[in-house]
Amino acid sequence: MKKLILISFFIFSFLFAGNIVAQTVQQIAFLNSNEILDVMPQKIEASKTINDLNQKYKTELKVMQNDYNKKYSDFISYQNTMADNIRLRRMQELYELERQINDFMKVAQEDIQNQEKQLIEPLRQRLKDTIYQVGVEQGLICIYDLANPAIAFVTPTAVDVTPLVKQKLGIRK
Repeated sequence: MKKLILISFFIFSFLFAGNIVAQTVQQIAFLNSNEILDVMPQKIEASKTINDLNQKYKTELKVMQNDYNKKYSDFISYQNTMADNIRLRRMQELYELERQINDFMKVAQEDIQNQEKQLIEPLRQRLKDTIYQVGVEQGLICIYDLANPAIAFVTPTAVDVTPLVKQKLGIRK
């Protein structure tokens, strides 16, 4: 009888302990943030806006380059028959056009980058917040992002062992 009670106790303890372990098992998950971001309707719309702006800059740049090419071609054709002062003035014009083209390209690139930041960053933040919510709701330990080799979510109850590691290494700061 004692053996039966003892065996029953061990079986019950084993099942109960297994149940506790099963309840505390947390999972690690993964996602691909680029794949999610690329199908967000706001991202598709933002990409179209950015592409349209990029196309406008390309069109304007082509006009500027055509103007430069025509003036350069004319200069090459007639430089031998021009007076020195006219030749110098035309060379200065060509130099000024080159500078304007380079300045335009720089401004265009900065504007496109600013538009991307203005339109895409809020979407990235929304995605990050949503990943956090999913991680908490699902009781996950962490979520790895396959698009960026990093951890996209760590449970708020995770323990930061940085101070312990520093202490173990004898680092005081």
